[in-house]
Amino acid sequence: METKTTHPHEVHGFDLVGLTVRDAKKTIAFYRDVLGLHPAMTDERGAEFELSDGATFGIWQPDEGTYPPGWGVLFAVRDIHNAVSAMRERGADLSDPMETPVCFMSFGKDPEGNAFAIHQRKAQSG
Repeated sequence: METKTTHPHEVHGFDLVGLTVRDAKKTIAFYRDVLGLHPAMTDERGAEFELSDGATFGIWQPDEGTYPPGWGVLFAVRDIHNAVSAMRERGADLSDPMETPVCFMSFGKDPEGNAFAIHQRKAQSG
């Protein structure tokens, strides 16, 4: 199978697939206690579950009214600023990249209103 090389501004995978929820504690307990997932990180607003295949599943409780409950995805890129610029040129409506202690993110919505993020882990930053 041929491996495709991606440019720094292209999506090369998923960093996280997850949920925005109204009750993080209740939802985390379901995925932990009923489905048997083990959280790698938890706090009062969410959790991340690192699965054995390398995928990450996340749960996040945003501030009231920020995001409706639902599924979302963080698309992995190697260079957030170049990726956001290239995607905007192709018609994406994306927020300016924001920095967290562990990553950079830019938020957008597809034509159906589904939220997604362009995401760069700091371990991959230059």
